[in-house]
Amino acid sequence: MMMIKKAKVGDIIEFKNGLRGIVEKVNENSVIVDLTYMENYRELDLQERTVVNHKNYKIIE
Repeated sequence: MMMIKKAKVGDIIEFKNGLRGIVEKVNENSVIVDLTYMENYRELDLQERTVVNHKNYKIIE
């Protein structure tokens, strides 16, 4: 079984067509991400936070 590298709190991740955010909390199967990190956050009309499964993101920083 392949191990997925899990993000840590404070990591910047990218998911879903280039959305980026800061990991606020790490759960067993997902992370909670703060999307206000993105400069164009307001224009995108998104919620402030979202949940992303570990399989669905890559760690940027």
